Amino acid sequence: MTYELEPFQPALAAATDWPVVAVSLAVIAGAAGGWAFVWWFNRHLRERAREDAGHIVELGRREAEVARQTRLSEAGIEIERRRAELDREITRRELEIDAKLREIRSHEESLGNLDHEMTQREEKLGREQAAIRQARESVRAMSRSLRQTMENLASMNVEEVRANLRDQVRQECQDELRTLRREFLERSETEIIDESRRMLVAAMQRLTSKPNNDLTATIVQLPNDDMKGRIIGREGRNIKCFEAATGTTLLIDESPQMVLISSFDPIRREIARTALERLIADGRIHPATIEDFVGQARAELDVIVQKAGDAAVAQLNLSAVHPEVITLLGKLKFRFSYTQNVLDHSIEVAQLCSMLASELRLDPVVAKRAGLFHDIGKSVDGEYEGSHARIGGEFLKRRGEDPVVVNAVAAHHEEIKAESAYAGLVMLADTISAIRPGARAESLASYIERLDRLEKLATTMEGVQSAFAIQAGREIRVIVRPDMVDDQQASKLARDLRRKIEDELQYPSTIKVTVIRERRFTETAT
Repeated sequence: MTYELEPFQPALAAATDWPVVAVSLAVIAGAAGGWAFVWWFNRHLRERAREDAGHIVELGRREAEVARQTRLSEAGIEIERRRAELDREITRRELEIDAKLREIRSHEESLGNLDHEMTQREEKLGREQAAIRQARESVRAMSRSLRQTMENLASMNVEEVRANLRDQVRQECQDELRTLRREFLERSETEIIDESRRMLVAAMQRLTSKPNNDLTATIVQLPNDDMKGRIIGREGRNIKCFEAATGTTLLIDESPQMVLISSFDPIRREIARTALERLIADGRIHPATIEDFVGQARAELDVIVQKAGDAAVAQLNLSAVHPEVITLLGKLKFRFSYTQNVLDHSIEVAQLCSMLASELRLDPVVAKRAGLFHDIGKSVDGEYEGSHARIGGEFLKRRGEDPVVVNAVAAHHEEIKAESAYAGLVMLADTISAIRPGARAESLASYIERLDRLEKLATTMEGVQSAFAIQAGREIRVIVRPDMVDDQQASKLARDLRRKIEDELQYPSTIKVTVIRERRFTETAT
């Protein structure tokens, strides 16, 4: 801004005094202040306008961004719509193509079936033509044979004609009858084997067996080692009295806090165990109390035996069993065969016999009684002589048991002749119960000794090169020297070894004998 001072120059020139100068300066100052205010106001307006312009620009940018996002969203929606329409169109086209392909395949299959039918018809026509030619030839042959027969008949009498006809019919039917007989026998044997397997599997699946307890020595634990001296007593009078009263042997050694009771009779061993445990608990150990506690243990064991027999009979729902038979059944609770409890084994055999008898439509009650009583001879005292099967049969016979049951019990080891199918059921059930996994066990030492004896027995045979016991001792494989033993001798050696094993060894279940004879010739080409 330019201010012209020419109009004021005369006044300024005339004002040469101080007041005039002051007024002039004031005017100039006012003019400068006005100019500064105007400049500040204009700057404020420009800044305000710039801020408004920035707000407007930012607002426009936001609106543009919102518009852009809206357009993008609409475009995305439109793209998705177009994509969905395209997918539907592609799916429709694929379905149409699949339908066309299925139709084409169907036509191809129809053509293939028609081709197969045509081939079968051609083959059938060929067979029919061949059959017609064969029938024609057969008719011609029959005509020639008939002509020849008529010529022969013309020179024969009636008896000769009949004999000739019989011979011809016999020759024509002999081969056919032989074939029919062989087919019938083979089918009958196969059906019998399949039916027997089905019955055995059904019976074994229905039976739920519990595991057997391991048979170990009877050990009584002591509260302290001082109790050993009290059991022995002064000069051994207590232990002598105890052994005399119980019929057992006490083995007291350096083993800490234990005493071993030894006896071949499990009943006596159980009485001794019960009495000794009560003597230890009571603390008064001298001959008088020993006899009292042994008497109490024997009386309690009689009750336990009676309850065990009653429980076995009740478990199998049997009736009219002699009391002495029940007592002997209860004694089987304390007997073991290869760690298998004999009473549990007898109950198991009875259940198997009942199931098999039901499958064979026999009386399950009779089979159950025979199975339960089959080992009762093992608990009979020494007044009877013979094997436990014969003793059991004789004992049951004297107690008025059914003769069928008596024979089944006495014959279950084939020592006497079986008179009924129930004896066979007892044999079969006894074998199944004895050889099932976990039924019977033996110690590791006896197991190794049995295998060693089996191999040594085989190697003692003449011509044997080596022998190996496999399948846990259920099979022995013998390798013979081929230059010393021929095929016939190898077969004879297998039979001789089987008899030798049966005569000299004791073993559970069965042992298979396999004799191997082979010669090898090896050459190496260089």
